[in-house]
Order: sequence, then C-alpha cells, then structure tokens
Amino acid sequence: MMGNVSVITWFFLSGLNETIDHRFILFFLSLLCYCTILVVNVSIIVTIIMDNNLHEPMYILLCAFCMNGLYGTTGFYPKFLWDLLSPVHMISYAGCLVQALVMYSFAFSDLSILAVMAYDRYLAICQPLQYHSVMSKQRLIKLVCFSWLTPFCIMGTNIYLTSRVKLCSRYISRLYCVNWIIVKLACFPAETTVNNIVAYITILIYVFCGVFIVWSYMYLIKTCVNSIENRAKFMQTCVPHLISLLTFAVTLLFDVMNMRFTSKELPQTFQNFVAIEFLLIPPIINPLIYGFKLTKIRNRVLRVFNFRKK
Repeated sequence: MMGNVSVITWFFLSGLNETIDHRFILFFLSLLCYCTILVVNVSIIVTIIMDNNLHEPMYILLCAFCMNGLYGTTGFYPKFLWDLLSPVHMISYAGCLVQALVMYSFAFSDLSILAVMAYDRYLAICQPLQYHSVMSKQRLIKLVCFSWLTPFCIMGTNIYLTSRVKLCSRYISRLYCVNWIIVKLACFPAETTVNNIVAYITILIYVFCGVFIVWSYMYLIKTCVNSIENRAKFMQTCVPHLISLLTFAVTLLFDVMNMRFTSKELPQTFQNFVAIEFLLIPPIINPLIYGFKLTKIRNRVLRVFNFRKK
C-alpha cells in the first residue's frame, strides 16, 4: 500500500469517458461558453474602470464580482477544453490541488462578495445619511480584499491538509479536481479527521455568510415596503443581487448534492452538467443581469455600441 502512495504523481479524470464520442461538439460548445463568459465579464469590468461616474461602491463591488468569475472559470475551462481534444484525461498531483483551490476559493469568494453587496445595499437604503462615511474608499478596498483573500486562505488551509494525506487511488470520477473527492482517496480514513473538522468549520463560516445575506434582504424588504422611493431603489439595485444569490445558491446546492448523494445509475452526462453548472450559469447570467438592470452601466454600454456603429 505504501508503494502505491509513493507513485501517485498523476490523477486520471474519468468524467468524460462516456461522452468521448461527442467530444468535438462539446469542445465547440464549451469554447463558445468560455468566450461568452470572457466577453460579458470583461465588458462590465472595462466599462466600470473607464467611466469615472461608475467609481462608486456598488459598481466597484460588481467589478470585483466579475473579476472573480473570470478567475474561477479560467481555473476550469482551459484544462477542460484540452481534455476534450486529448485521448487521455490526466492532471498532475500539484495541478489537481491548484485546480481544487481555485474552484473552492472562487465559489466562496462569490458568496463573500455577495455578502458585502448586501451590506452595501443595507447601508445605502436603510442608513443613507451614514452611507458615504461608513462605506469609504478605504473600507471598500478592505472589504474587497477580505472577500478575496479570506476564502483563498481558508481553502489554502484545506488544500494543505489534503496534500498531507496518503492516497491509494489515482482515479477521480469528475471533470475536474474536487478537494472532497481527493480526501476520499485516502489510504487511511483516520488521517482525514482533521480535514473533515476544518471542512465543517469552513462550511459553517459560509453558512453564516448566507444567513447574513438573507437577514440583510429581509430587513431591506421590510424597510422598503412603506416607501415608494425605497421600493424603486430596491427594484433597481437589489433585485440583480437577489437573482445572483439565487442562481449561485441553486447551482452550488445541486453540485453538492451531486457529489454527496447522486446514484451511479444516473447518466454521466447529467452528472457532468450538474458539476459545471456553477462554472457556466452564474458567470454568464450575472454580468448580463447587471448590464441590463443597472441604468448607468446599460447606458454606458449602449453609448459605446452606438459610437462604434456610427
């Protein structure tokens, strides 16, 4: 058994085995999706950066949100596209750990940024007189850095603990590396006790983030019910956040349920789609929602489009 441990420097990803006959169609569809993600997210980011009128907390947080979408999808799509054209689907041990780190830190950063967005909208609508003093440029920078660095450090700790576990299998039944599945390959389950404890602590931290977001929007809805002006603000700026949160929660929930409870009798194609939902739907839907719903961004994009058309 220890001999097997010493030779595991590569993993085999078996998620594509049943769809290999359609790999060229999947390649072009995946490439189209990735290009769409790049275009819509980069468009929002460049629009916000180039327009001084959009250098406000809400838009800067949206810019960070789109950057995180690019970060997460770049950790998946290039390798996935390569696998679709390769006869053997392999990834190095180090590359697998890095990919798992990127996937998880991307997902948790999304949730952290949504929590900061909820806090920003709470201040803007419920405490408008204190908004600019509380949500200063310095505090905004700290909150954005916190939203990015904290999930990265937490997941870095999880991945480091995983790297210390001795593994006895090199087969991962997914399209990409997942920390929970890597831990399941452990030779000695007793070695994963600390991993499991840290994983549950991580889940509790981000469940708390989710509860905070729900509480914030419940309070916002209660505040906005009796004010026409606040209702208009809520519909304009909060509805996109709620749609983003709902999309994120549903796609991630399906992925977690797929990992934990899915029967092997379900088609591999279905399992693959569920596994990549959170890397496909939110990164495309979020910038489109904000682009159409937020007036300043929509008008700015339309002005650029009309200028080029002339």
